[in-house]
Amino acid sequence: MSDLKIYLASPFFNDYELECVRRAEEILFARGFNVFSPRLNEVRDEVSSQQSSWSMATFLNDRRFIDWADVVVMLYHGNYSDSGTAWEAGYACGTHKPVVVVHVGQGGDNGSNLMVHESAHTNITLEELADYDFEKMPSNPYKGKMF
Repeated sequence: MSDLKIYLASPFFNDYELECVRRAEEILFARGFNVFSPRLNEVRDEVSSQQSSWSMATFLNDRRFIDWADVVVMLYHGNYSDSGTAWEAGYACGTHKPVVVVHVGQGGDNGSNLMVHESAHTNITLEELADYDFEKMPSNPYKGKMF
């Protein structure tokens, strides 16, 4: 078991996003990392039914675990991007945590916003996540279509 703590930032609002985040969780857990995935740690049952209580509890919990993590792995769907996932990666970057951006855009290369790939420590694919060396943390520039 590795001591590395990973926060997995990803949308999970449709079948494709769920498929991607489940695959990333499977890869990271199988490698023995300590992983916090918001999908697996929702706070809906832990707070009152009031929307504002749930949203604040979710925000505080996610921020706490980004602070806890050594690295943030972001699943990035290219041109489409979840604003919450983008915020998580931006917060991590702003607190000097390395962000590994995993490009998973459906239907090929959907392009990348320069603010995402330029702020990333590295840019990889979901397939590359299985072998990425989190100990050495090699950096890969983004080479695809950008906007």
